[in-house]
Amino acid sequence: MKKQVHSIEVRNAALARLSERGVTVEDIAEIVYLMQSPYHPGLTMEPCIESVKAVLEKREMQHAILVGIELDTLAEKGLLSEPLQSIIATDEGLFGCDETLALGSVFGYGSIAVTTFGHLDKHKVGVIKRLDTKTAEGRVHTFLDDLVASVAANASSRMAHRMRDEQEAELARAEALREHEAELRVEENGKGTEQAG
Repeated sequence: MKKQVHSIEVRNAALARLSERGVTVEDIAEIVYLMQSPYHPGLTMEPCIESVKAVLEKREMQHAILVGIELDTLAEKGLLSEPLQSIIATDEGLFGCDETLALGSVFGYGSIAVTTFGHLDKHKVGVIKRLDTKTAEGRVHTFLDDLVASVAANASSRMAHRMRDEQEAELARAEALREHEAELRVEENGKGTEQAG
C-alpha cells in the first residue's frame, strides 16, 4: 500500500508554490477587499486575510494550485510535449483548461463565488493583472492567474455569507433584547398595579 500524503504536507506545498511564484496571501486579500468593501464600508484587511487563509486550507484548492503551478513551471522549462508546450507557454486564447481547473474549485462557495470569478477573470484585478501580463522574462502564469482569481472569489463569497450571518445574528440579538426589555416593563407595570390595588 502506498503512503498517504498528509494534508499538512499538501497545504505547505501549495503555500510554498504560491510564494515561489511571487503571490502572497496579502496580495489575494487585497482583491477580496476590493470586491467586498463596497458592500461593507467599515471593512478592514484583517478579515480578508483570514478568509483567504481559510480558503487555502481547502484540500481541493490546494490540489488545483499544485497541478496548475506544476504545468506553468513545466511550460517555463519547455518540458511539455507539443502542441501543449506552445499552448500553455503562450496562454493560447482558445485554451480553457486553466479556467476550467480554477472554476472547478469555485463551485463549493456558491453563486457569488462563480460570478466573482467571472468578473476577476475578465477584469484582471490586482495581482491577477500582473500575472496575466506576458513579459519577456519567460515566466508562464497561464494557470496561476486563474487560480488566484479562484482563491479570491472563494474568499470573497465566504466573507459575504459570513458578514450576512453576523448582521442577522446582531439583529436577532437586538430583537431578543427588545423583547426582554418589553417583558420586564410588563412585569414592572403588573407589580405597580398590584401594589396600587
